Amino acid sequence: MKKIKTFIFNTLILLFSSIILQIISTYFNVYISNSIGEEAVGVFALVMSVYTFGITLASAGINIATTRIVSEELAANNETGSKKAATRCVLFSLFFGICASFVFFIFADFIVLKCLHNQISKNVIYLICIALPFISMSSAINGYFTAVRRVYKNAVSKFIEELVKIIFTAFLLSSFMPKTIDFACYSLILADVISEVVSFLALFVFYKFDKRKNLLESRYKDLDSYNKRILRITIPVAITSYLRSGLSTIKQLIIPSSLQKSGMNASNSLISYGIVNGMAMPIIMFPVILVTSFSGLLIPEFSRLLVEKKYNKIKKVSIFILSFTFIFAMFITIIIFTFSDLLSTLIYQKLEIAKYLRILSPLIIIMYLDIVIDGILKGLDAQVSVMAINVFDCIISIGFIYFFVPVLGFSGYIISIFISEVVNFSLSRNKTY
Repeated sequence: MKKIKTFIFNTLILLFSSIILQIISTYFNVYISNSIGEEAVGVFALVMSVYTFGITLASAGINIATTRIVSEELAANNETGSKKAATRCVLFSLFFGICASFVFFIFADFIVLKCLHNQISKNVIYLICIALPFISMSSAINGYFTAVRRVYKNAVSKFIEELVKIIFTAFLLSSFMPKTIDFACYSLILADVISEVVSFLALFVFYKFDKRKNLLESRYKDLDSYNKRILRITIPVAITSYLRSGLSTIKQLIIPSSLQKSGMNASNSLISYGIVNGMAMPIIMFPVILVTSFSGLLIPEFSRLLVEKKYNKIKKVSIFILSFTFIFAMFITIIIFTFSDLLSTLIYQKLEIAKYLRILSPLIIIMYLDIVIDGILKGLDAQVSVMAINVFDCIISIGFIYFFVPVLGFSGYIISIFISEVVNFSLSRNKTY
């Protein structure tokens, strides 16, 4: 009963904090789009796709490894072991983060020239290099707090991060920004880097305090090397994550060029890309943070059930969670489809966004179910299969975008989004049976 109460408490904490953070993030994105313009939003979306790849390169599956191993240690009543495992994971994350920064630093000129088409200076890439080690270590500590069921500390750090990011973004854009795309992107990334550093420092303080507060003697002798256990999870996850993130980045980068091949000029292709990815998708994805947060909590719970070999309970809980997710997703789909005009004018003061909200709203059901299924599979030690499915999905999407978007135009890009989500969901669903 205590475990159920703790899970419900953590779920409510994450849901409440996620709703607030997502509301803040949505209006923050509106402020950014109104401040820098649609073309700059498109360029910034490209920069963020590169940034996201860097985060994947730095994290290397360390969050999943931390959550899984700490959960397994706690399931065996080995609290001292859980502390040792968490410490090792943080050290590994620092190493991965430094390596990722070094790679970005060395290839800064190549990234700017080939990936970002000289739209920005390499100083933006150097800022990303600073952030990556801190993001990686934060990921490991987040995994620890998820495993020990103290996710409110993750929520507090995220609030601090968002607050710092908003303050510095508003200050930089209003005080120093000339009307150039390069400086707009530089200001946005600089504010993000500062917020990531501050968020890590807050998390680290929570982590050190948490370690001092809970030092129970181990009941079991540690017979396994934590390094081997960490690498057993991180190496396959890292390899598949690198492939998936690299392919995803390529996919995002070739979209504007494919749109240009269909007859659109460079400016219009970036504007169209910015409207969908930078304006419509944030509204579509607004409630998804609730599902994502809930999905993250499933990993340690299913890891414990797997260690305890409670297979019937795994099946029953999975069916209940997926049924609830389907009902919730249906409700959100109806709301966004019905009130698309109101949402478009209320948030962006632009009615043309409503068309894309109506088109993309059916994807909500597929996306939400897929996210929950991924969380269940990761808890059941099938994280490599999840990543492999994501890699295959990206390959299919890239092929469609490269060959068909130049022929079909912007409609082809919308179709590619549907193909990507349907393929990913279908393969993940089959994996659960």
